[in-house]
Amino acid sequence: MELTCSRCHQTVQPEDCFCPFCGLPQLIYTADGSAAPGQPERVGEQVRDAGTVDWKPAMRFAVSLAIPCGVLCAELTRVGLIGALLMPFAAAWVVALYMRGRRPAWITVGAGARIGLVTGIFSGWTAAFTTAASLYILRFWQHQGPTIDAAWQAQIDLVTQQLATMGFDPQSLALNKALMLSPQGHAASMLFDTALLAVVLLASSVAGGALGARFLARPRRIEQ
Repeated sequence: MELTCSRCHQTVQPEDCFCPFCGLPQLIYTADGSAAPGQPERVGEQVRDAGTVDWKPAMRFAVSLAIPCGVLCAELTRVGLIGALLMPFAAAWVVALYMRGRRPAWITVGAGARIGLVTGIFSGWTAAFTTAASLYILRFWQHQGPTIDAAWQAQIDLVTQQLATMGFDPQSLALNKALMLSPQGHAASMLFDTALLAVVLLASSVAGGALGARFLARPRRIEQ
């Protein structure tokens, strides 16, 4: 018989005394009145709400992992958007570090997702700041502006040629090329790419935090 939570109606396992989704107690007893098997918890011990987050340690762990990931995933690094694959693992790691100091070690999926959200916000802002700082240093301190502009023009030329072979209107392509090669077009493209990177990092981090909470939390039972 499938067991479901009386609050959120999600499926729970027989050994779970707390719903992994909303944290509602799922007290299940056998016919002789004993508690169902699971990880013991002493009677009288203060029960921590599995759906709440103690943000002081959570923020500390989130910052310690989000900032290196954000720097690594910056736009001008070789990782870039591929770094989004690192974020679920980083967010799950943050949840694991947070749960290591929790007694009992239990957290709902929603709380894990919120920890992942904070981790993703820090990582996204770090990636955006690192990208902007790198561009400023390359263009104005190291005087690499002509090199950056030449690489951008080569990329636009390649895309324009590919679109032309697909039958797009040459006049529209010429107007679009002129717009993208302008300073405003180049800046808008970089801003869009940076914002897209931040959104991808945020989404993958939320998913990683939720999955980390789902698979790392341990079932509990009442010990008589």
